[in-house]
Amino acid sequence: MLKRLISILAVLSLLLPISSAWADEYTDTIKLFKNAGESGQLLKSAYGYAVFPTIGKGAVGIGGAHGKGRVYEKGKYIGDTSMTQVTVGLQLGGEAYSEMIVFEDERALKEFTGGNFEFGADASAVAITAAAGAQTSTTGTSARASAGKKDAKTAGGYHKGMATFTVTKGGLMYEASIGGQKFSYKPH
Repeated sequence: MLKRLISILAVLSLLLPISSAWADEYTDTIKLFKNAGESGQLLKSAYGYAVFPTIGKGAVGIGGAHGKGRVYEKGKYIGDTSMTQVTVGLQLGGEAYSEMIVFEDERALKEFTGGNFEFGADASAVAITAAAGAQTSTTGTSARASAGKKDAKTAGGYHKGMATFTVTKGGLMYEASIGGQKFSYKPH
């Protein structure tokens, strides 16, 4: 089972675009979310945010996702973060997406950067996705096709001081699965 997951993640990592201009990828992704509907509105008053230019996700029964990002406080880069997700359930395919977690206040940012942080499988109200299709959340329960990059819509705003936005970059994924996202943080 673990071998299958490792194989899937290895193949997926080969399919993801590699950028020599890493810093530009962050700038471009932040700009994308600033111009994507409601994520842009929340960013105007946000205390901080974490941005993941590319998260790769793949699954055949058991799934996994991984991506690296940066954390910003009041627009200033303060550290690095990574996201890992393992899911179980009916799922098949692979996709790449960008993700941004917006922190409403200092407390929410400190909670995220205070150690290993996790969105549990019950955090379904957290995700705000520019996509068309069924429910989308940090739990992975979804069936979606990417819509316009300026179509991020909210499904409830902040949850415990955080709101998560995702924009699908490519791929095709069907899921009816459960699994939370785990984040690590390392100060800059």
